Amino acid sequence: MGKLAEIGVVFCVLFVLSRWVAESSELDAFFNRNSSSDVSFLESMSHLESVYGVAAAAVPPDALMVGLTLVQGAAAKGAVCLDGTLPGYHLHRGFGTGANSWLIQLEGGGWCNNLRSCIYRKKTHRGSSTLFEKQIPFTGLLSNKAEENPDFFNWNRVKVRYCDGASFAGDSENKAAGLQFRGHRIWRAAVEDLMSKGMHNANQALLSGCSAGGLASILHCDEFRGLFPGSTKVKCLSDAGLFMDVADVSGGRTLRSFFAGVVSLQGVKENLPSTCTDHLDPTSCFFPQNLISSIKTPLFILNAAYDSWQVQESLAPATADPQGTWHDCKLNNERCSASQIQFLQDFRNHMVSAVRSFSGSKQNGLFLNSCFAHCQSERQDTWFADDSPIINNKPVALAVGDWYFDRATVKAVDCAYPCDRTCHNLVFK
Repeated sequence: MGKLAEIGVVFCVLFVLSRWVAESSELDAFFNRNSSSDVSFLESMSHLESVYGVAAAAVPPDALMVGLTLVQGAAAKGAVCLDGTLPGYHLHRGFGTGANSWLIQLEGGGWCNNLRSCIYRKKTHRGSSTLFEKQIPFTGLLSNKAEENPDFFNWNRVKVRYCDGASFAGDSENKAAGLQFRGHRIWRAAVEDLMSKGMHNANQALLSGCSAGGLASILHCDEFRGLFPGSTKVKCLSDAGLFMDVADVSGGRTLRSFFAGVVSLQGVKENLPSTCTDHLDPTSCFFPQNLISSIKTPLFILNAAYDSWQVQESLAPATADPQGTWHDCKLNNERCSASQIQFLQDFRNHMVSAVRSFSGSKQNGLFLNSCFAHCQSERQDTWFADDSPIINNKPVALAVGDWYFDRATVKAVDCAYPCDRTCHNLVFK
């Protein structure tokens, strides 16, 4: 190896280490931040989700890197990010038997619920396409390798970037603050662009999403079905999108209050399913538990029963736990007391109850594992690997594949913690 090559290798190693140190320091800073900080951890969920998602997972060195496409005609439709820039997506073309099959994944990354948090957000890659990564790794259900993604590896696979802050559901603006809340228009512009690039010929399609994107996949599921003729096989997958309307550790409703701000500020009401809003208030209709039973399109819910994000930011946020009693527990499940575990068991019971009617429909699928995790379809280790989480000896990828292709009925609900030894529980510093 020549001197220049050696210098290049050293530079790459130092760069990777510096990024790792920076990300670790950033995460620690978020966890140590008190409730009086300018932007709360809840409002800054996009940073935490980068830790939960692909950025924190061990991305294989040979992972497929896919370039960014901006939707050029979007601005004329008013379909722009928070800061007015063009929305975008990453597309990797299908091949072979998957050439006419399409998988759309809606990116997650939290929400913003007031002007202050949305102004902050528009200066990040969750609010401006000028800050989008030009290439991102496709892993998990976006992988192009059969050994990593057995059922969808050769499909057309798309990741639609998230830059609005209301799960692709808002439609309003605040000119004084320079904010465009155009999530629903972004959704429409992206799928219209993809339809023009061959998706209209799809014989199979799957709409997916993780976290805030998982909520979006529920909100847009029937609309997605409506894009295609009846002969096209269309289904939806929501990963870590089952956000629960439950009391926090202080008896308050942290997430409900937060969602109320999102719905009101960003003009979400008009884009919520009328099957819900005709008998419930708009905030209630932003919670999936009030939507899933009325979705007509086949839907698969993949969720951790002790969803790590909900434990930290909905059940035990700093505002509901000023003494820090839950601090250690919410960062590491093995440090929870007996009473804290019981509180979390009650949360799991609420989630199991919320999907009972939904799972009674033959067309729907369910994989509810008793793990402390968040987003299990994007990460290779939790989607399909030698040690992936399993229920009934079946990992997530095969459960979803069996359901999509009607090979088997999948209604998998795990026994309660700590029975599942296959979990990839997320433990933080």
